[in-house]
Amino acid sequence: MKRRNSAHSEGSPAFAQAAELELRGVSKRYAGQQQPAIHELSLTVPAGEVCVLVGPSGSGKTTTMRLINRMIPLTSGDILLGGRSVLGREPRALRREIGYVIQQVGLFPHQTVAENIATVPRLLGWDRARVVARVQELLDLVGLEGRVLRDRYPAQLSGGQRQRVGVARALAADPPLMLMDEPFGAIDPINRARLQDEFQGLQRKVRKTVVFVTHDIDEAIKMGDRIAILREGGVLAQYDTPAAILSHPADEFVGRFVGADRALKRLALTTVADLDLVAPNGPEGARRVSSATSARDALSMLLLSNGQPLLVVDGQDRVEGMLTMQLLEELVSTEAAGGEPR
Repeated sequence: MKRRNSAHSEGSPAFAQAAELELRGVSKRYAGQQQPAIHELSLTVPAGEVCVLVGPSGSGKTTTMRLINRMIPLTSGDILLGGRSVLGREPRALRREIGYVIQQVGLFPHQTVAENIATVPRLLGWDRARVVARVQELLDLVGLEGRVLRDRYPAQLSGGQRQRVGVARALAADPPLMLMDEPFGAIDPINRARLQDEFQGLQRKVRKTVVFVTHDIDEAIKMGDRIAILREGGVLAQYDTPAAILSHPADEFVGRFVGADRALKRLALTTVADLDLVAPNGPEGARRVSSATSARDALSMLLLSNGQPLLVVDGQDRVEGMLTMQLLEELVSTEAAGGEPR
């Protein structure tokens, strides 16, 4: 199953504590519309967790985000951040305490990478030395060569680099909450998977409370500690962990939405390290795979290698065991029957 480490990695930058987010009976109805955009939505996102909002078009995913940061007013209900109602906050001050990552990144084209990242700290009145240090710290954190890229402009960067800069900018003022609206939707599949992996690694370090919007259930399963599935009209169909939703869909709508291949999707929540590997007795030169690889990715590798067993290695390239097609077939059968992974 998916495991998250709540502790900061040794030597990683210190970040402020994340804040719990709570929506209490939130509704939004636009004038002249018979159906509400959001209807009595209630859910709690524990501090430091990623909540993914997913659902069909018209289910109110982006509207929910805009209600959280007060870009649009609530019709009824309340939203609490760190136990304090956002309705009592001055909207501009509230937004400066929320990090944003959007699909088109939204970097200022005539500002350098460093100037883009420094946007909110400058608005908050940080001194120059503090801003410069923070920019360098964040460029290092998101895996960009700060001294090389800090003076470049967005048009001089690749799509993946721009998205990393967008994440760094969102983290610049150390917000207790981040809102991410289809952040990787405009990236090609290979780089999208890489950015997803990088963000998960980053989240293990910074432990922010994140609300993440996507239309892709596979992305929701991969990225979320919890998933909120919305149906048309902004009605909450189910809110739970990815494993619980895949094992026990609340109703027919949720079952259809997550797909008939739920057993295969659950393999994405299991790593090779979670499996009972067999003793390494396969052919010499067998392909090696990291123990951190998901069971779903390992299955793809096995299929591409015509079922030849894989040698599983740890971070120091030490062999931990062997993964066979039979072992994964047994796992899929268990998942399909609704059991727990071995």
